[in-house]
Amino acid sequence: MPLDPCPPVEAMQMSQVSLDGSSVASAPGYGSVLAITPLGPPVLQHWCVWLEPADQQPPDRWDQRWTLALESALSVWEEVLPITRVMSPARAHIQIFQQRPPRRRIGSQWRASNGRSRLQVVEVQRRGQWRLEPHVDVLVSPELRASVIKATAVHELGHAFGIWGHSPQSDDVMAVHQNQKPVLNLSQRDRITLNWLYQITTDFGQLIQTNPK
Repeated sequence: MPLDPCPPVEAMQMSQVSLDGSSVASAPGYGSVLAITPLGPPVLQHWCVWLEPADQQPPDRWDQRWTLALESALSVWEEVLPITRVMSPARAHIQIFQQRPPRRRIGSQWRASNGRSRLQVVEVQRRGQWRLEPHVDVLVSPELRASVIKATAVHELGHAFGIWGHSPQSDDVMAVHQNQKPVLNLSQRDRITLNWLYQITTDFGQLIQTNPK
């Protein structure tokens, strides 16, 4: 029987590793504007993702709309990355919540957003072994049109899967400002950037030889 790709977390502690600029001017796509860590990009060769279930059963049509949009957004990334969906958040690297992100203060103004991704670098014990992993909470507001929910989710999942930065091109899913028509599928630039990112050497997902203190 093959090993479970998403064993539950037995212990976890926060790491002080943080994102910094990649400073790779010759990176393909929009790789030169992405942030990585001193230990490499926060990416994994296999991702475990938990999607928040509806509060009520059976779910109402608003919950159904949000869930269907998120399922569709995940399928976009499943075309290019190995992803396992899990039923327990204790097994997940990425947790997706049906929640409007809190407003963020930028300068003297408070700005609302449709979605947000929050990265934490953690040292995690699974099956008695310690590894360095990214842990990401993704918030996607339900108070949007279905196509905008999906576009927001595809974008925020791009961050969660390691693309910590934005494309300057409006027809990329990772664009800062997209066209009026929501971008629902990966562009060629998105794919080139993702491929480059996952070829960089990283300590994420690798065994930690001694138990963290």
